[in-house]
Amino acid sequence: MSGLHAVPGLRAAHWTHESGTTGCTVVIAPAGARAGVCVAGHAPGSRELSAVDPTHLAGGVHAVVLSGGSAFGLATADGVMRTLADRGIGFPVGEHMVPIVPAAILFDLSVGAVRPDAAAGAAAAAAALEGEPEPLAEGRAGAGAGGRVGKAWGRTLPGGFGGALATRRGVTVGVGVAVNAFGGVRDPETGAWVRGGPDAPGVDPTGSPWRENTTLAIVATDAPLTSAGCKVLAQMATAGMARALDPAFTPFDGDIVFALSTGEGEPIEPAALMTLGREAARLLGQAIVRAVAER
Repeated sequence: MSGLHAVPGLRAAHWTHESGTTGCTVVIAPAGARAGVCVAGHAPGSRELSAVDPTHLAGGVHAVVLSGGSAFGLATADGVMRTLADRGIGFPVGEHMVPIVPAAILFDLSVGAVRPDAAAGAAAAAAALEGEPEPLAEGRAGAGAGGRVGKAWGRTLPGGFGGALATRRGVTVGVGVAVNAFGGVRDPETGAWVRGGPDAPGVDPTGSPWRENTTLAIVATDAPLTSAGCKVLAQMATAGMARALDPAFTPFDGDIVFALSTGEGEPIEPAALMTLGREAARLLGQAIVRAVAER
């Protein structure tokens, strides 16, 4: 039930390799969106994060890409940019349209040898822009296809992609997350292990698990936020990671949370932003659990 598709002004789609070992996830704002980011991990892989800074001239983004493939997966943004530019979506620079497309990657090369590339990004972007918005598949799909968890105890279990959605008082908040964590996953409500933990079965890692971890999330809303407000939303949403991942934000994780706002009008007041941030954190915790839930 990934909620990103239900946020007004956004389109989203996965590309998943036929092997099921890697993929990418693209979220597009055809009319643009304000954006913010919080880099909570210590080993991130990213592109164009400077464009998300509140002081950046562009003032927003046209898409965000999450991808497997480690640093090679950043090439997916090239395909997304070309697809958007071909459709007239982007930041106008003279006669040209330049789409602003930040991207972040996770390491799944130990699962398979496939690397998402520009063609993969283009395929996901085209799928997002065509047809009616549909919920993103959860589990072993998109950027979470090759994700793994539980490596803190010398074993690995499947990670995945999960989503969550809420609409309250006329405001929609959607979350999507690709889980590839050093730690395991707990239920934020009960504290019970969902996947991973010291007693969980698993397989011995084939690579260097302390170097292969990142959880990537996108939080999106139609509440009107400034770019600075989006940054606050991204920062507050990371609390959901801390509740659902154990351990979280380790020296071996490259966690990143993006926040997008498609809303128009006067920005909401700080008190309302605080409430929105709490909701985003709750939803992100739920989405992480859904990413690894048995199906």
